[in-house]
Amino acid sequence: MTLMLASVLSRAEAEIALARGADIVDCKDPARGALGALALSEVAAVAATVAGRRPVSAVVELPHDVSHARRVIEETAAAGATFVKFAPPATPDAAEVIAALASLAETIRLVAVLFADLAPDFEILNDLARAGFAGAMLDTAHKGKGRLIDYMNVGALADFVARCRALGLQAGLAGALEPPDVPRLLVTRADVLGFRGALCARGDRRRGLDAQAVTLIRDLIPCAAAEKPGSGADWSLIAQGYVEPSDFAQAVDCVFLRDYVVPVEIGAYAHEHGHTQRVRFNVEAEVLRADGADDMRSVFSYDVIMDAIKTILAAGHIELVETIAERLAESVLLHARVRAVTVQVEKLDVAPGAVGVKIRRARPKSLDSVRAPASGFADAAVRHD
Repeated sequence: MTLMLASVLSRAEAEIALARGADIVDCKDPARGALGALALSEVAAVAATVAGRRPVSAVVELPHDVSHARRVIEETAAAGATFVKFAPPATPDAAEVIAALASLAETIRLVAVLFADLAPDFEILNDLARAGFAGAMLDTAHKGKGRLIDYMNVGALADFVARCRALGLQAGLAGALEPPDVPRLLVTRADVLGFRGALCARGDRRRGLDAQAVTLIRDLIPCAAAEKPGSGADWSLIAQGYVEPSDFAQAVDCVFLRDYVVPVEIGAYAHEHGHTQRVRFNVEAEVLRADGADDMRSVFSYDVIMDAIKTILAAGHIELVETIAERLAESVLLHARVRAVTVQVEKLDVAPGAVGVKIRRARPKSLDSVRAPASGFADAAVRHD
């Protein structure tokens, strides 16, 4: 399950985030940069407003002096933060600083923030895991100079998430994310997607939260709860925004990617190894149409198809076009609104024309009830209203 983190700077904004279904309320001062800390009094005020209904995270600007850093983290947790986020120092002794904070990780959920636009060394994830950190979040340091997805493609971000999971860390993604990025990033299975600018008026992170913008992001991130009101479940625990397939109009749209040609390492023959060939993709996804406004909630993005192709090809040499077609169909069908998909994969450098395969796969009914397993962040998001 992927959770929605909303960064706020006041009690009033926290109320908007709560009312519109954010899973985690994050205390941050956007005027102070990517990781600008709110005053402790404001963190305490936000935590009092949230009153345990959601977990609260808070940013600290980590002093390099370890004893000072420990005190700042402890004070922030005492103010009501469930998670404390900070950027580890970009210095040769970063591992020693992280190790020195290990005792705090026994009682405080620490989250390290790495910056995709500053060439992070992901070996630091091993240090975080050894120190008992709760998770790692990938963000961007320089707002206004590109989104997270401009610095790392979906395949690389999925690798980051997988690496975190293998180390027992929860994984978060943030960084000037916009509504069209959400369906693309959901395929990474990140535990948290974090937002500020996309939740604000005119997309300006220094403006106040806009309730409609928050609702748009909330609606793009499905919640994992399958139970309905009246079923005996505590409905107050369930994030808003997931629309069951039966709630969609039954009209079916065809979203397609046509004549998409990329170089691919493919072929079963020995002479086909070690170089690329041109491969053409034609994909048609049969998608249930959604009733709604003229925004990302009403569409299935073709970017998702291109991202799936890039992720599959990034794995290295593939012997058969049939393998690519099957993997691509499987990936597209993971999206709940896709009923069926037709995939045609053609090698263009084998003969004067083209050779390849065309398959059609329908969505198994069993996928409609599939939900990702709950994460540590999800466990913390359980609230008792």
